[in-house]
Amino acid sequence: MKTIVNIMDFGALSNGELQTRAIQDAIDHVFLAGGGEVQVPKGVYMTGGIRLRSNITLHLLEGAVLKGSQDPEDYYACYTEDKIEPILPSRITDAPYIPLKTIQGETCYDESDVRYNFRRLPGSRWNNALIRAIDVENVAIIGEINSCIDGNNCFDEIGEENFRGPHAITFFNVKNIILKGYSVKDSANWAHNMLFCENINMNYVKVCAGHDGFDAFTSKNITITNCEFYTGDDCVAGFGNVNVLVADCILNSSCSALRFGGTNVIVRGCNIYGPGRYLFRGKLPYDDKRACKPSTSPGRNMLSAFTYYADYSMPIPEMPENIVVKDCVFINVDRFLHYNFSGNETWQRHRPMNNISFENIKATDISKGIFAYGTEECPLEMKFKNVDICIRDDATLSELIRGAYCKRITFENVKIMNFKGDCLVRTLTDGECIFQNVESKLDKKDLVKKTDGAFNVKPI
Repeated sequence: MKTIVNIMDFGALSNGELQTRAIQDAIDHVFLAGGGEVQVPKGVYMTGGIRLRSNITLHLLEGAVLKGSQDPEDYYACYTEDKIEPILPSRITDAPYIPLKTIQGETCYDESDVRYNFRRLPGSRWNNALIRAIDVENVAIIGEINSCIDGNNCFDEIGEENFRGPHAITFFNVKNIILKGYSVKDSANWAHNMLFCENINMNYVKVCAGHDGFDAFTSKNITITNCEFYTGDDCVAGFGNVNVLVADCILNSSCSALRFGGTNVIVRGCNIYGPGRYLFRGKLPYDDKRACKPSTSPGRNMLSAFTYYADYSMPIPEMPENIVVKDCVFINVDRFLHYNFSGNETWQRHRPMNNISFENIKATDISKGIFAYGTEECPLEMKFKNVDICIRDDATLSELIRGAYCKRITFENVKIMNFKGDCLVRTLTDGECIFQNVESKLDKKDLVKKTDGAFNVKPI
């Protein structure tokens, strides 16, 4: 029989004081007994970093809230002082976050420099989280109604952008993950940070405010269904992933609905809309960040439904391809796609993607054109099938797509309304454009135009 305990049995109190030790003792007791369930009852339990272990379900009962400490130093003991499953010192670093930078078209990155390996080390400051799991399997976080993981906007002056604190959840090299039924609010960095994980099933999870809703890197077999993301930063992000399904979700962001790269990726049946319900926290005054104030004001318009993502911070073992966005609704989204391998974008400097398609899409109030700048070695194939696009009244687009190094762009059963530009595709390089049953104001001779002019792509 599995062991079931309540954190109150180990001394946890809903009294506003730090309960990290009691919660960890409950988890460790169940782990040493062979696995089972740790229950968190109704109440607000303040905690620093806690560590899940193999064969453990963390069960947040109705009205249970795990609220993160606002002291970033409270998130280390779960791995630096762990006697049950100690982490090797070589896998731990307190080095501050150092951003990748692009200078004169070159990405500054040294893989041998531990400071730039902040994502690849499970015990790095950047990977700190309210809930951690490292080198384990068969873990779950299950929430009942009104259960919540509250990041409390923990401020860290040497964190990313000099204010971001720990993530809500970081799983590193974890297999067989179930995430279901809870909410995450005010995460000090990402709500979910999945690194080198496999078999992730996330269902009926809601993310409000904070930063990214769900990030996965170099992970396999990811399913995200029936979730709601109302994020100041990207909703779903990451790269180097294989076999991904994002289905029947609400994606509302002040940045991009998806900033993603992967192989065999399907985004299906999602409601993607802006403007963001919450402001991107990077835009808050510094004093408000230091005071851990929430981001409650309306955010900016969503920048992109799909922004490609592939930097050098993590490995990308397989060719990014077979990316399909289908059966979705886009409302008040600036652009369909932002793909920029022109050389000026830090986040798009690693492996380019081979192909992407948009199928059965209804898009209204689109305000900006698509950037599709591939590479000579890997020219992009892009397809639009059964797509209706209505351009925003005040938009001033000269073209729908600005392309370079595109092998093939296909339009099949596409209707474009309220478009005032002079061509659908303006391209810097040669490539094939196929039009089948396309409805627009343009004559056939004006659908594609070649340009020799400057091709400026602004990073986002």
